[in-house]
Amino acid sequence: MNTISVTFPDAHYVVLSSRLIPDTDGGYTLATLARARQMAASGVHGGGGPLLLTVDPGTPADHARHRAEFAARDLVVDPNRMRNLFDEASDPAGGAARWLRDGAHAGAADPAIAYRTVTGTKGEPVVGLPVLPGDPDWHISTAAVLVYAAGGAIAGVLDGFGALYRAWLDHVVRGLRVADDRAVVVLCESRQLGELLAGWDDPAVRLIHAIHTIHLEPPYRPDAPVNALWSRWFDLAERFDAVLWLTAAQRADARERFDLAGVHVVVPHGVPAAASVVPPARRDAGRVVMLNRLAAGKRIDHAIRAFAGVVAAVPGAHLDVFGEGGQRGALQDLIDEWGLGAHVVLRGGTTEAERVLDEASALLFTSAFEGQGLAVIEALAHGCPVVSYDVRYGPREALADGGGILVPDGDVAGLTDALVRVLGDVDLRVRLSQEAVQAARRVDPENVMAALAGAVRDVLAVPSRRV
Repeated sequence: MNTISVTFPDAHYVVLSSRLIPDTDGGYTLATLARARQMAASGVHGGGGPLLLTVDPGTPADHARHRAEFAARDLVVDPNRMRNLFDEASDPAGGAARWLRDGAHAGAADPAIAYRTVTGTKGEPVVGLPVLPGDPDWHISTAAVLVYAAGGAIAGVLDGFGALYRAWLDHVVRGLRVADDRAVVVLCESRQLGELLAGWDDPAVRLIHAIHTIHLEPPYRPDAPVNALWSRWFDLAERFDAVLWLTAAQRADARERFDLAGVHVVVPHGVPAAASVVPPARRDAGRVVMLNRLAAGKRIDHAIRAFAGVVAAVPGAHLDVFGEGGQRGALQDLIDEWGLGAHVVLRGGTTEAERVLDEASALLFTSAFEGQGLAVIEALAHGCPVVSYDVRYGPREALADGGGILVPDGDVAGLTDALVRVLGDVDLRVRLSQEAVQAARRVDPENVMAALAGAVRDVLAVPSRRV
């Protein structure tokens, strides 16, 4: 990635995620890693980028494979700056690490709960995690987390996952501040983790919380229901030193409804411009693509039904759907039912999204909801026109300056009409392609990192809101 001419305040920087696993969690993983790379390109940690911390209880071998895969795909700058709680939980002499034992207090296993035992490199028990099947709020439980001594005896307990995570973060922060006493900026990328850290009162730490998705349930209007996780999060939102929203529309809706007054900043996911934009004349004139998980919320069934009408008007049209997910079988059945097997193909996952967008004449986007709609932004950056439902949040803002056609939410016939227009009108494709490149400049990493650095400056200028 090219150098970004944005200067971040002098501090230690940490990006905290629940997990970062290749080809898992859709755009979340890619967006989180992209933010870390863009911070590195801005000079954070001398170009090495922030620490990337995860708390998923995989094995050290699992995490080593993840780092190697991310490095092979150029998704991380320095894989050695990726750390995991459970990789660091064991003491070479046996049992749990000192930071875990120091954080524990006297206690015992709950006989009513099953435990998952995490072992060290020699197979010795290190941590016992309570297993709470069917409980959507397992992460806020204070059920005892077991901490083992050498030899397998229980050395003590921690009061739930929150205490476990905070004990590790305290250890990480102490390590960072051994060399100097700069402030530590933790960018939390997970609501579940954020909910557990809002009470973390280390005065040296500034906790910035990033939002990745919509907060609304169906029908996705500003007054629509929110689930329990979001309700609890909004109760805590003013305790974070800053909150990063992907779009101005979502920030405005949340501010008005939940009476938010703290530092709430619009910092979208940054998408770099393509090295060169392929003109429409060199693209596959009938090719439409989708880049998303095969999940119900992506409404690929709408795309398939819309494409039946497209093929009737543009016989050479074809739709390539890139992504994996639980809907594959049902979607293939629908393709077969409509007799579209020669025109609509489920291509599976791809690591070559840029090439796909350079070859296509349009991106089709049919999600029921989004946080930003990363595929839309990536298409614009590559000069690929977009046909999208007008849903919260992202597509309307992304296409405000052109680059595509918005269709009323749920209007399958409207999707058909818009695609037929784009595929059948060369002049329209040329205009939309030119507009797309201009529209994407709003989320150029230079602008996005400037917004993030400004938020960091603001929170470092005052004491932490959590203290």
